[in-house]
Amino acid sequence: MIKRLRDGAMIKRLRDGAMNKRLREEDGNVESALVLIPLLLLFLMAIEVIVATNLRNADLSLAQADATVRAISGQFASSDQIIELDSPDPFAHMKVLISRRKDTLPQLVPGLLALLGGKAIVEVNGAAVVENLN
Repeated sequence: MIKRLRDGAMIKRLRDGAMNKRLREEDGNVESALVLIPLLLLFLMAIEVIVATNLRNADLSLAQADATVRAISGQFASSDQIIELDSPDPFAHMKVLISRRKDTLPQLVPGLLALLGGKAIVEVNGAAVVENLN
């Protein structure tokens, strides 16, 4: 009887030791789960900034191209603004065309812009000197 109790206690200790060993081997799993969620959010925010910057640069290029084409052709849109520059030379009368472009940005992290108080809109201007067709 005593031998059985000792054998049962020994088996229980071995089983508990094996369980403790398994638990010690699983130490890093909780830490990686706690790190991955904020790291994923940080990654998505960085990607969102990169995408926003690239889309703004593309829109700026398109606005500049629109302004250049309209200034050369003389066909202006209703949203365009023409600024006349005064010059002391009576023959050097210059006009500058300002074209505006507005576009929306994609949101990779939902609610981030609302949290920061911003808007997902990009507004860019393009400028070109209006050519005289005379």
